[in-house]
Amino acid sequence: MDVTLLLKYFIGLVILLSIALFFFLYSRSNKKKQIEIKEKKSKPKKIEFKEFDEYLSIIKNKATDTQTLQQTVDDILKYYGTIPAKLGIRVHPEYYKYEEVLLRLCRHKNTNKNIIISFYKQLLKKNPKYAKEINDALTKGLNSLGM
Repeated sequence: MDVTLLLKYFIGLVILLSIALFFFLYSRSNKKKQIEIKEKKSKPKKIEFKEFDEYLSIIKNKATDTQTLQQTVDDILKYYGTIPAKLGIRVHPEYYKYEEVLLRLCRHKNTNKNIIISFYKQLLKKNPKYAKEINDALTKGLNSLGM
């Protein structure tokens, strides 16, 4: 009789302990979810940066407005502002992408002098070894306007 009574108490305590443990874990997971929801609300949006070719396609699009052009140029300078080092006396193949951006920017109908000059100056500042090539690209872009 003593062993059966002891066994019943033990089983009862295990059941009570499992119920208490279940409620403890359940309330803890709800708190985590509430904290995650608060963190999601308080965090600012992640800035999505695109591939260089996506930025180039935005500049190529003739329907792009001036504000979008300015934002695109700022993003290019922010994420892709540095041109890889020259290969001896030759320019790196990546340079031609920047040259195309400058040419397209000069030819775009919604661009203005501020966008072109800011892109030109920032690109020169970040890439002083490409000064001659960047100057030539700007000259080509401005000459292509036919003015």
